[in-house]
Amino acid sequence: MSESKYLGVTPPISLNPSSAEEEAISLELLATLEAEGQFESADESRNREIVLGKIDKLVKEFVYKASLKHRMSEGLARSCGGKIFAFGSFRLGVHNTGADIDTLCVAPSHVTREDFFTIMVDLLKGRSEVDELTPVPSAYVPVIKMRFGGVEIDLTFASLQKPTIPDELELLDTAILRNLDEFSIRSVNGSRVTDEILRLVPNVATFRLALRCIKLWAKRRAVYSNSMGFFGGVAWAMLVARVCQLYPNACAGSIVSGFFRVYVKWPWPSPVTLKTIESGTMRLRVWNPKIYDADKFHKMPIITPAYPSMCATHNVSASTKRIIESEFGRGEEITTKILQGEAKWSELFEKSDFFQRYSYYLQVNVMSTDADSHNLLHGFVESRLRQYIIKLESTGVLVLAHPYVKSYDHEYVCKSDEELGRVRQGKQPTTPVASDTPEPAAAVGKEDKPAGDDGGSSATDTEKKAFTSAFYVGLLLVRDIGKGANGKRRLDISGPTHDFINIVTSWDTWSIEGMDISISFLRQSQLPDEVFDGLLRDRVHSTVKSGSTKAKRRRKNGESATDSSVKRAKVAMGAVPSTSGVAVAAAEPATKAGEVEGEKEKDEDVPKPTVVSTAIAAPVPPPPKQAGIKLRLLNSL
Repeated sequence: MSESKYLGVTPPISLNPSSAEEEAISLELLATLEAEGQFESADESRNREIVLGKIDKLVKEFVYKASLKHRMSEGLARSCGGKIFAFGSFRLGVHNTGADIDTLCVAPSHVTREDFFTIMVDLLKGRSEVDELTPVPSAYVPVIKMRFGGVEIDLTFASLQKPTIPDELELLDTAILRNLDEFSIRSVNGSRVTDEILRLVPNVATFRLALRCIKLWAKRRAVYSNSMGFFGGVAWAMLVARVCQLYPNACAGSIVSGFFRVYVKWPWPSPVTLKTIESGTMRLRVWNPKIYDADKFHKMPIITPAYPSMCATHNVSASTKRIIESEFGRGEEITTKILQGEAKWSELFEKSDFFQRYSYYLQVNVMSTDADSHNLLHGFVESRLRQYIIKLESTGVLVLAHPYVKSYDHEYVCKSDEELGRVRQGKQPTTPVASDTPEPAAAVGKEDKPAGDDGGSSATDTEKKAFTSAFYVGLLLVRDIGKGANGKRRLDISGPTHDFINIVTSWDTWSIEGMDISISFLRQSQLPDEVFDGLLRDRVHSTVKSGSTKAKRRRKNGESATDSSVKRAKVAMGAVPSTSGVAVAAAEPATKAGEVEGEKEKDEDVPKPTVVSTAIAAPVPPPPKQAGIKLRLLNSL
């Protein structure tokens, strides 16, 4: 490859091939990924192909029914066609066991998005192999989420300006975008971007292995989620592709090391691009911060290579940017040690310590009494949680508002209205009902019993199912919290909380009777056991005073309160936030900032005083009462 002809917007950093040692490290990476289950079996691959074939037939049936609805004749409706395109990790060839498949449903011009979210959804509801069906028409890219034959599917939609959609249709030609609405353009570009990425990497096999590594790392470190303000699959793919362009002859292990070395020093918000951004001839909006004000505020822009180029990371917030950068730093340290033979690849893939990292958390609980409704509610809240994070950041009293990338979901059988009320408040009344086990006999309704037989108990008359999801946000507080009228330190995040609840309860599908939302403040010690997933429950950051009996006992036993690798994440404990406007005051620090067990903390930017006592101040007036809203502070109950 000559310097005058290369892939990317700049010449490569190095054209040197990898050394024998680096090749050996790549083989170790491959073995580690295999041990981690990152390659699916032949049976799973066949099942995916079968599922895609069924969805393709279903899409043609959907187009047929929609055409009849628009008063087409039987024969003409049958000839309208329809086609699906797979993209994302499946198309890139980096999907693993249990991974979802991103698919695009392409229909002719007379079939509308409204048809897609009505007729197509009804067809899917009628399929026995479909469950967890969740239409999200209000998403940035409207999508139907589901499990089809055991495979998670994200199905998007585009209506092209064509009377029919033949099986041989391809999407590479930019002319296919003519006269499409913005939602269809975003949907079509999912497939177009995937194909462009594969075209723009010098060695597809090396790219795929390196990307498998980065995807596993991002998921384990909880920074893989576009909706939560981190990077999604296409963004990670473009980052890896750019490093492949910079080191075109390197092996996968070297690409991964170069990945962290490049991005730990990347001068954000300078964009990452795989090729020169095309201006095009269709007057479609192309990412350009010099023209569009909204583009100026993208904090970590990664630009898609297919026209019209868009920012794939517009959801990144100030908090998630800091978290991603921190993970880049950790990755760079570990991969450097791997290349030096001082660490193993498994260390890179250690799980995130999110639930041991902070002193305080917000728990966003949503509940529904119907499974289908809850899937809709879950998808809506997940797509809007980023707005809550941004508003929390704007209060000026938080260093970080760190959203966790997964929710914790449960199904309960409530034997009374009282138990159902507890679930509405985010409490656990009974043992969860597993989705793959039969419903307990106690939950059998009256219609299943002989007439006149109430079983000797009226409990089943009031039994109801409740479906819950809990989302978590870790809070890192600023050092200096302002004081209220009573002279006590206070932190009030009731404004952003009320605004977010109003967004959820103003949703057009919200049901006052069948849905609920509550947002709770939790200390780290109040988190439920399930979130620790086998990890130690104790915080990884000590809150013990250096002169305390416990500290002396630890020193005597040779124990360490903290580890140097986690000291940077110390959490201020100067005040306690309240989601309901309740100010919880804390005493002034009894130790110097950063001092732990007699050792001076090197990073003094984030203090860690010891809380001596707490007192609950009077609450501010709540917002106008809205059915289904609960705001509460757990440690005040």
